[in-house]
Amino acid sequence: MAAMDIPPRPWPTGLCELAEPLVRRVLAPNASPYTYTGTQTYIVGAGRDVAVIDPGPAGTGVAGHADTNGDGHVAAILACVGTARIAAIVCTHTHRDHSPAAAPLKAATGAPIIGCAPLVIDDEGPRADAAFDPTYAPDRILTDGETLSGDGWTLTAVATPGHTSNHLCYALGQSGALFTGDHVMAWSTSVVSPPDGDMAAYMASLEKLQTREDTRYYPAHGPAVDNPRQLVRGMLGHRRQRERQILKLLGESPLAIPAMVSAMYKGLDPRLTGAAGRSVLAHLIDLERRGEVARSEDIWTIL
Repeated sequence: MAAMDIPPRPWPTGLCELAEPLVRRVLAPNASPYTYTGTQTYIVGAGRDVAVIDPGPAGTGVAGHADTNGDGHVAAILACVGTARIAAIVCTHTHRDHSPAAAPLKAATGAPIIGCAPLVIDDEGPRADAAFDPTYAPDRILTDGETLSGDGWTLTAVATPGHTSNHLCYALGQSGALFTGDHVMAWSTSVVSPPDGDMAAYMASLEKLQTREDTRYYPAHGPAVDNPRQLVRGMLGHRRQRERQILKLLGESPLAIPAMVSAMYKGLDPRLTGAAGRSVLAHLIDLERRGEVARSEDIWTIL
């Protein structure tokens, strides 16, 4: 894991911030080593209707509707939306720090849930927040290239599997912005955690983004990215470097994943060790499929 330190408090949790004329954001109160200062919910549109991207973790603070953790995030979203109609609740993927608030937001407003496909699998990854959301029930599933439009805005789905198999980014045609969910973030590399996370798919999705002309990225966690192609190029290089490190270590002796993590991630926050191990596993599975490594129980060898 390559990650920046979380900035000191106060964070703008619950505040309605203007990112650009068609984009506002509200920060959820779920900061952690895996979510930075929390999940950023984006409100797209400045007219009579808007889209809400990644409503975030559960918790509403809206009278008469379920509030599972009392954080009031849906209430903060509604305050930011104001008098506009929510035309769509849009999710990039279904990890529990992204999509659970879709259900109470729909209950409060009647807005349809539109975006990624539902996905619930048994994932033994180290992140409690990365477990899949079993409550996610979309009214409409978008595929690559499909659009969603409202008053003065159009979002186009960009399929980016890898972090999860159902991950979508969304391009805002009016400004050149791309909402990247967890696929690309400036503060950290994305966790790619098997069995659903797939390193080959993740790399292909990065290469796909590198061919695009988006001018700014809005990740679900961390700051906006104003040099997107440069960042994506660096992320591809970082992953290829990790692959070379694995092959070099296995060229010296067979190893288990914990030993590889210790050698590859010097000075890593101990809370991130499990996530680093999952990314190493994703690389190893990719290399195994390509016939470059093999495993016997927990020990990996180079071929």
